[in-house]
Amino acid sequence: MRIAVIDPGSGNLASVRRALERVAREEGITAEIAVTTDAEEVRAADRIILPGQGAFAACRRGLDSLPGMVETLEEQVVGKGKPFLGVCVGMQMMAERGLEHGVAPGLGWVRGEIAPMDPHGPEGGPLPLPQMGWNALRLDAPAHPLLAGIAPGGHAYFVHSYALSGGQADQILASTEYGGPVVAMVGRDNLAGTQFHSEKSGQVGLRILANFLHWRP
Repeated sequence: MRIAVIDPGSGNLASVRRALERVAREEGITAEIAVTTDAEEVRAADRIILPGQGAFAACRRGLDSLPGMVETLEEQVVGKGKPFLGVCVGMQMMAERGLEHGVAPGLGWVRGEIAPMDPHGPEGGPLPLPQMGWNALRLDAPAHPLLAGIAPGGHAYFVHSYALSGGQADQILASTEYGGPVVAMVGRDNLAGTQFHSEKSGQVGLRILANFLHWRP
């Protein structure tokens, strides 16, 4: 199995690679994992992962700076149906647009935009941003293959100040609470994304990555 981890100039690439190597080994999967900026390597891959961290607009500029990458993603993911996983800002890239540091287009693969969070606690006061730390997951689509073996209330690690707004209900796989509901995971067809850092989310994150390697959408 060939796995392409796209480097848009941001993201925990080494952590993602180590997590993938671990789950491939534990699941008995022979995997060739390439962290890459080369569209041809992405075209040759069986599975594609887009990590990202920082601002939406900067991540989009990084993706656009890689020759042929956006076109290759459209061709391989949407056209050919290769399994795709976006992580953190990589998940946000799947939306229609982002509002962080100006308006920037997303890939348009899921409904909604990435908008600033405005969380408030029970007494009405604002909660700190970024949302940083471990939050419990509510499984909105518990039968989805990527959530196999994940118990409701399992914790994942979040670091973000912007989140998906205006999403389509049947594209939301999991959510969490931080001064109100926050979309934690999206998906449709052969596409999925986690707002949390799956590579840093302990056994929950590793289980999702393992499920991704087994996924046959």
